[in-house]
Amino acid sequence: MLIDKIAIKLLRQHMKKIYFLTFIIISAMLSSCGKGGQGELIGAYNRKFKNNKIPLGMVYIPGGRNLIGMTDEDITFYQGKQSKMVSFNPFYMDQTEITNAEYRQFVNWVRDSVAITKFLQGTEYFIKPKTSAGATAPKFQHIDWRKVGNGSALWNNKKPDINNKLKGMYINDNLSQFSHGGNDKDIDKRLLRYAYISKNIDLALQNGANSERIDNYDIYTDNPDLSKPNQHPSVLVYPDTLVWRRDYTYEYNDPMVEAYFNHPSYDRYPVVGVTWEQANAFCAWRTEFYENVARQRKMPVNSRLKYALPTEAEFEYAARGGRTQTKYPWGGPYIMNARGCLQANFKVGRGNYVDDGALYTVEAKAYLPNDYGLYNMAGNVAEWTLDAYNKASVEDKNPIFRKGNRKVVKGGSWKDIGFFLQNSVASYEYQDVPRSYIGFRCVSHFPGNSLL
Repeated sequence: MLIDKIAIKLLRQHMKKIYFLTFIIISAMLSSCGKGGQGELIGAYNRKFKNNKIPLGMVYIPGGRNLIGMTDEDITFYQGKQSKMVSFNPFYMDQTEITNAEYRQFVNWVRDSVAITKFLQGTEYFIKPKTSAGATAPKFQHIDWRKVGNGSALWNNKKPDINNKLKGMYINDNLSQFSHGGNDKDIDKRLLRYAYISKNIDLALQNGANSERIDNYDIYTDNPDLSKPNQHPSVLVYPDTLVWRRDYTYEYNDPMVEAYFNHPSYDRYPVVGVTWEQANAFCAWRTEFYENVARQRKMPVNSRLKYALPTEAEFEYAARGGRTQTKYPWGGPYIMNARGCLQANFKVGRGNYVDDGALYTVEAKAYLPNDYGLYNMAGNVAEWTLDAYNKASVEDKNPIFRKGNRKVVKGGSWKDIGFFLQNSVASYEYQDVPRSYIGFRCVSHFPGNSLL
């Protein structure tokens, strides 16, 4: 009996070894197959991730088609684009115009970057590179934003050594001693410049489509070599608050000059006084800002495509809200609703600015959104688009016109009459000219055909 029990125990141990060896062999075979060990084409797939998360503050604009161009009555001598059926890929778009608070996040980021890299230069603010023994440290250092936070520790005047090093960032010492906490008003805005690089596909096409040479990139730097067409001066990021006086010489807009970008009452109002170039720099920073966080969280950097200004056609397509041949973003043919309330912020009649609720701009989420959930696609501030101004229709699929320094402005603004609020109407401004009535919003293109 005892012998039988021992035999059964040994048999079970033997069977376990057989099962274990069988498992190892099968795993090895599957692993071999998974790496193409059998000589079959199996593909090299990218890391999987969820592709249906809508970015914060944006809405999803589904792909589709719509009539783009003038679809209603015209006015004398207006020679806009003829109506044309155009098709679009899906994309994300900001619900509102970029606000003062959102743009100020960009300005503060640049301010803190300049302070750390050019004035403080302390190793405690940078990410420590992982280098092996004897290896040289990398040429470029990256700021550890987890330590910097919102930058308040740099500007609260609690550390004398930091205060002394940052004196060069103020307009002059005589002004800085009157400040309470070293606020932005005393900082020399000319120092707040953003340097970045951006791949220029036009240059890549000229130099070789598959070439990753440095001259395929637009380089915005503090010391550009102007003999090289792809090098440009870094972008001054602080908005031009003097536009309120420059645009309207004979109006008392001094309070707007002093308060509009800095006062908390205007935090949720659309930023103005930014050029087309500054808007593009903001998009580049927003892309970099997301990608850095994605790396820290070990997410795929390409989980979201880059931010950019919308094209003229994308703006109009989104403004229509999925409706065809509509005059305004809210769908109806009238600027007033059934209750007699104005549905946008614009110049009513001849010089009546106040009946819509404000003399100048209103909050970015004022009035009702269109059917896509987008606010103020007409009125409040006109908005920069990516296109150069061109009266001809060029394509019927994701159209864009690139060459030219007159950039298309869409949507109409608080100072425009109702005609400019129409979905199909466009005007233009030179890309380096800021205005008190032009802002912007961003898009990020969706990599696929459908969110679902």
